[in-house]
Amino acid sequence: MTGFRVHALHSALLAHVRATDLDTSGNPVEHLTGITGPLRCCLRSAREDEKVILFGYEPPLPGVSPYREIGAVYAHAEQCDGPAGEGYPDQWLTRPQVLRAYDERGWIHPATRVHDGSDPIGEITSILAEPDVVEIHSRNIAYGCYMFSITRD
Repeated sequence: MTGFRVHALHSALLAHVRATDLDTSGNPVEHLTGITGPLRCCLRSAREDEKVILFGYEPPLPGVSPYREIGAVYAHAEQCDGPAGEGYPDQWLTRPQVLRAYDERGWIHPATRVHDGSDPIGEITSILAEPDVVEIHSRNIAYGCYMFSITRD
C-alpha cells in the first residue's frame, strides 16, 4: 500500500470529448496515428498502430485558483479499459517527472519538485507528508504537459 491514489482522466470527460470531438475550449480534437506519447486515459505509452486523439485539457485543481491552465493531452480515440492498476503507472516508474504540489486553494505548494525517475513513490510520499499539500499533478519534464493527478488514499 502506498497511501496515495493515482487518477487518470475521468471517463465521463473522455466520453464527452470523444462524442463531441471538441476539447475543453471548444476546439476540434486532433485524430492521429503513429504517436507513441503517453496516454492519459490508461496511463501507458501509445503504440504506433493505435488511433489516438490530441486535445486541450484543463486539469481540475482543489480550489478556484489563478494556477489553472489548459494543455494538450493524448488519449485513445475509442473507449479503453483505463489504467491496468490503481498504483503508480508501471511505464512511469523510471520516467523523470515534475511533481507539482497544490494546497487546498489550488495554489502551487513549495513542496513541488522534479524527480529523476529513480524513486517516484518515495518522492510522492515525501510531498504528501506536507500537511498543506492536498493534490499532486505529475507533469512531463520537458514540455510541462499534465500526466495524471495524485491524492492521498
